Amino acid sequence: MKMLLMETKLHLREWPFMIFTIALPVGLLVALGLGIPGMTERGESGERFVDTQMPSMMTVLALMTLACSVVPGVLTTYREQGVLRRLSTTPVHPGKLLATQLVINLAVGTLSTILLIVTGALVFGSSAPRQWAGFVLVFLLGTATLLAMGLVIAAVSPNGKVAPGIGSAVMFPLLFLAGLWVPRDVMPDALRTVSDYSVVGPFAQALKDTWAGHAPQTAHLVVVAVGLVIFSGLAVRLFRWE
Repeated sequence: MKMLLMETKLHLREWPFMIFTIALPVGLLVALGLGIPGMTERGESGERFVDTQMPSMMTVLALMTLACSVVPGVLTTYREQGVLRRLSTTPVHPGKLLATQLVINLAVGTLSTILLIVTGALVFGSSAPRQWAGFVLVFLLGTATLLAMGLVIAAVSPNGKVAPGIGSAVMFPLLFLAGLWVPRDVMPDALRTVSDYSVVGPFAQALKDTWAGHAPQTAHLVVVAVGLVIFSGLAVRLFRWE
């Protein structure tokens, strides 16, 4: 708990970046929802883009930013500065620092998602996720998977300056496959197949389904869970304390 309090204070000192991480998805939801024609019009299914597609994608964007930028940047800098090595000589195992980072970033991702839900309701009259139990399951499973991926990026990054570049090289193609620029529904069959196995594609689709009131598909949960196992295993195998 002391380490959690200390790391929280350190994160709050970097408040401009944290505000950007939280505010960017919320700002994009409002800007795109109000600025792009058709976002607030009901389609054949009776749903609007601002009801399911936009909030689910902005949630993925917030979590991907944390996983690909914040987590690798902090941990790589700590390793570069010798913080992890010094912790390894104390009774406090440096693994607790990793756990603390994951808890803090989970809290930030949760806060960002809550703000997305509230903003959507206030600005567009959108409802909260209608399948709450499924939404919580998908959110926690997907967040754990993305944060594990962030640990892998931290493991392979040689220093704090390179980590953001590697994170960006991973994040933007995955956001494309998740459907941020081209919705998965209109992707060509070959591209959608790649998206189906990209982890973030099934994660985004499962979020969208639960937002619309449907239970998440088993296939999507399985792909995300397999991603969690793979990324966790790689993080344990590749992560270096010094």
